[in-house]
Amino acid sequence: MQVTLEKTGDLDGIIKVAVTSDDYAEKVNKELKEIGRTRQIPGFRPGHVSLEQLRRRFGKDVKSHVLNEEVFRAVIDYIRENKVNVLGEPLPVEVQEINLNDSDYTFSYEVGLAPEINITIDKDLTLPYYTIAVSDDMVKEQDTALCERFGAQVPGEEVDAKALVKGAIMQLDAEGNVLTTEDAIQVTDGIVAPMYFTDKEQADLFLGKKVGDKVVFNPAKTCGGNAAELSSMLHIDKEKAAEVTSDFEMAISEIIVLKPAQHGEEFYKEVFPGAAEITDEAKYFEALKSMIAAQLAPNSEQMFARDTHKILVEKFGNFDLPAAFLKKWLVARNEGLTAENIEEEFSKMEPSIKWELITEKLSADLDIKVNDEDMLGYAKGIAAQQFAQYGMTNLDDEVITNYAKRILEDKKMAQRIHDDVSGHKLFNAIKALATIDNKTVSLDEFKTLAQQA
Repeated sequence: MQVTLEKTGDLDGIIKVAVTSDDYAEKVNKELKEIGRTRQIPGFRPGHVSLEQLRRRFGKDVKSHVLNEEVFRAVIDYIRENKVNVLGEPLPVEVQEINLNDSDYTFSYEVGLAPEINITIDKDLTLPYYTIAVSDDMVKEQDTALCERFGAQVPGEEVDAKALVKGAIMQLDAEGNVLTTEDAIQVTDGIVAPMYFTDKEQADLFLGKKVGDKVVFNPAKTCGGNAAELSSMLHIDKEKAAEVTSDFEMAISEIIVLKPAQHGEEFYKEVFPGAAEITDEAKYFEALKSMIAAQLAPNSEQMFARDTHKILVEKFGNFDLPAAFLKKWLVARNEGLTAENIEEEFSKMEPSIKWELITEKLSADLDIKVNDEDMLGYAKGIAAQQFAQYGMTNLDDEVITNYAKRILEDKKMAQRIHDDVSGHKLFNAIKALATIDNKTVSLDEFKTLAQQA
């Protein structure tokens, strides 16, 4: 089998495969014999069909299958062995109908060739990096949230914005009287959390109320008519809850308020477990500021990646693509693309295609590689974040590692992690080589920058 590449343009080529009977005859005969051995053929006992009979019945289909398989494999092997940098996949120039009487064939495949890209990342390249300043308001807000998180629920005298309210909840009739009929909804041990009401007016009805007070409210309005939430609040099944629209009266018997935790060594240890050096308020606020800065850092990294992407495409993306081939290949591989819409769709895809080529070139030049240790470390970070959402922040490394390994068992998730790690490594390498214009901005300034295209 002879395979050759003929360049038809700077970025286009034809791969030709010349085939003789020696390249496929043995495999055709092997497949035909397998058919004779395994398939029930009328008029013949299994395994007793001559090769010529098989060839007459199945020869054309088998020969076509073998040729297509062998030729395409030869094309792919040629591309790999000769390191031909192609875009997309080879496309047959024409679909040939196999003639059993022929022994020699020539097949041709179109290919799109990747352009040569020259990229230099050095100190002559300046890239912006925006760090979000941690303000006093951020520290104060985070401190308040932590004090509430590690606080305690205690009996209160008055309903505030974050109180839980307990008491009897009775259904009212249209005139505002408590229903006493057999099917009336009456909850003797009810509990509501106005802070979670979706209707602010309903929540405000409870503010300032004390034990012994009565509040007329509409449960359906508190949750937008959500049957599951009404079912839980009124201790009824979802089917009945879906029909509830009337007002109810709640006689308050108990108010539970949140008592924030107080600053002190015990509190500091809860917030920063394992940080024995945090023993006073000054060190606590210093650690708090560092924690907020660490939480904000990923935003700076994302902004840096976005800006770097834009700058590199503008600076190094002035190269041509084998557009005609790519359009043809995209239409052949995507049901939603047609000859009528490919021009518009390709113009949207072109920047992404160029960026992919730029990152491939940079990753090769900068020797960006992702190993198993990188993958596991990133997955552990995801696992730790997921546990933290449920308040589990002090787990053993073994627990986090085992969960991370389960995350990596998902092929789609593993691919996403691989891409993320590769991206992080690439941008870190670029950051080390280029000149970084570091700027510290407020959160509002950062948000404005983030909204810019």
